[in-house]
Amino acid sequence: MKTASPFRELDPTPDRVRVWFDGVPLALPRGDNLAAALLAAGVGVFRRTPASGAPRAPYCMMGACFDCLVAVDGVVRQACMLAVEDGQRIARPDRLDNGDGEE
Repeated sequence: MKTASPFRELDPTPDRVRVWFDGVPLALPRGDNLAAALLAAGVGVFRRTPASGAPRAPYCMMGACFDCLVAVDGVVRQACMLAVEDGQRIARPDRLDNGDGEE
């Protein structure tokens, strides 16, 4: 993940909680929109398309496009429709174990 982001947080001193994105710990603002918080933290690729492997990230930010899909605690969801909560384990859906022992 890159460390610089073109996105910024509006609150300079938010209440931060620890989450993990693909095993990397992040301190994100509690209650913020998950997609926006991940973008501000420098996450640029949320998933890859199954057909071509093209990188995808939030686009519409209102739940219509499904480009922001992530697995949160093992369940694939739209990041733009979720709030940041303490302890969330977030992963790119294409990196989930598909049940055959391979990731």
